[in-house]
Amino acid sequence: MIPRDLSKDIKTRLQSINGQINGLINMLDEDTDPDKILIQFKAAQKGLDKAYFLLLDVTYRKALAIKISETVEACPGDCGNEDRIEFIRKQFPDLELDTLTSQMKEIDALRKRIDGNDLDKDGSS
Repeated sequence: MIPRDLSKDIKTRLQSINGQINGLINMLDEDTDPDKILIQFKAAQKGLDKAYFLLLDVTYRKALAIKISETVEACPGDCGNEDRIEFIRKQFPDLELDTLTSQMKEIDALRKRIDGNDLDKDGSS
């Protein structure tokens, strides 16, 4: 779930980008100098990139940090996945935003395995 304040911020950014896109359309209709059109394209792209990375950073990076922490706590050292969990934990500060979703899936799978191992060990929980 996307936090309300983040959603509002991204919507505001997208509305601004929409204005830039409409400005681009008008510039094309008015046969504006191509250099000015290019500058406007770059501004719209930069705004879209900022909105995209803000969403990734807030939504995925923070969620992944929480999941890593929970998974480390769930694996007391004998869960069979210690090495991979430690690798992801150490790698976290340097993760590229574009790899966050794949790391999120991997840590989720590790946590499910750990939870499954807990069930196998004591037959309950």
